[in-house]
Amino acid sequence: MPRFAANLTMMFNEVPFLDRFDAAAKAGFSAVEFLFPYEHPADEVGSRLKGAGLTQALFNLPPGDWNAGEKGFAALPERFEDLKNSLQTALPYAQATGVKRLHLMAGIADRGDRKAVEAFYKSVAWAAEFFAPHGLDVVIEPINARNVPGYFLNDFLFARDLITELKIPNLKLQFDIYHCQIIHGDVTMRLREMMPIIGHIQIASIPSRNEPDGEELNYPFLFAELDRLGYGGFVGCEYNPRGNTTDGLGWFKPYAGAKS
Repeated sequence: MPRFAANLTMMFNEVPFLDRFDAAAKAGFSAVEFLFPYEHPADEVGSRLKGAGLTQALFNLPPGDWNAGEKGFAALPERFEDLKNSLQTALPYAQATGVKRLHLMAGIADRGDRKAVEAFYKSVAWAAEFFAPHGLDVVIEPINARNVPGYFLNDFLFARDLITELKIPNLKLQFDIYHCQIIHGDVTMRLREMMPIIGHIQIASIPSRNEPDGEELNYPFLFAELDRLGYGGFVGCEYNPRGNTTDGLGWFKPYAGAKS
């Protein structure tokens, strides 16, 4: 049975961020993820997490100025010092939460630019090697161009080839089913092919990015497929609830309480 992690950036927005840990636990989740915790002290985030009895599945490394449209800087040659500083910023949060994987964002850059490709390879390797002694995986996630125009990493095949080429043990693929369906389609076959390098999975309905209970994909089939493939990681619920979060959790009831 898949182990689902509520995404506290997108879900339970009915309450302030730090109160969403308890809300997720009360709804039956045993794990959570979120985009960025950096507006709150690391100790407070860790305290809320542990107080709710939850496991931290994932969060993102600092992306730069998110409100100004920055989406990371791993592929930006002139921002390598910012990249290195971001790893130091994230480490106390990783230690406070006990998370085992961190998402490194690529940024807005042209994948046809050789310097951007070289910068991304360098940043990915640097980040993975920085976190390895701390027992942390680094995951990279292809993101579709409809949601984030101009995002450097917008191809699962490029991500697969990079991970395969670098051969860094703690470098993994973040496989967001929503993004894969929009970019490539053929989700099941891509899951089967890429499972050996997948470190985290995320879900949402396509095309609306709401609860995974309808539209293009048969999620009950995909959840069963994850079991057939032996996937033991977390499935992050990175979707926008149509209304009140708890009102839309009918899809989750058969899985509530699965141990993390």
